[in-house]
Amino acid sequence: MTWTAPDLSRAETPLIADERPMLQSWLHFHRATLLMKCAGLDEKQLKLRSVEPSTLSLHGLVRHMTEVERGWFRRAATGEDIEYLYCSTDNMDGDFDDTEQADPATDFATYRREFELADAAVADLSLEHTFPHPHRPEEVYTLRWAYVHMIEEYARHNGHADLLRERIDGATGD
Repeated sequence: MTWTAPDLSRAETPLIADERPMLQSWLHFHRATLLMKCAGLDEKQLKLRSVEPSTLSLHGLVRHMTEVERGWFRRAATGEDIEYLYCSTDNMDGDFDDTEQADPATDFATYRREFELADAAVADLSLEHTFPHPHRPEEVYTLRWAYVHMIEEYARHNGHADLLRERIDGATGD
């Protein structure tokens, strides 16, 4: 039996809320949007590349956002001494490039677990918490900046996911 990305529902963001809950709700919204773009697709469809020479695929986007969540929230904001899962100094685009033999069911579960760990890691930090990024130690960021950046990162990649999904089966939507 072939694995298929599961369907899910997506909560709407509040129109009025304090800053932290508002940022968190938008982040959750975009995480769910990426998963919705993948819903109902099988392994072959999830691995379908956009247009040569691009290596962009829905499966690759999920792996990429796993790395981005891990990088900004756990490695940078909290300073956890953890490696990336798919990328390395020898293979900076492993998240996008190395999907041929990768198992989507495992990678999707890893993604969901990673954003849960990311949320838990920063839950007690203030939005004013500052930190350097391991790849840019001369620059200092706030957790607020990281939230806004993550929302922007998801928004951009969810646009890519829209185009990929439309190419796969013609589906469009939110």
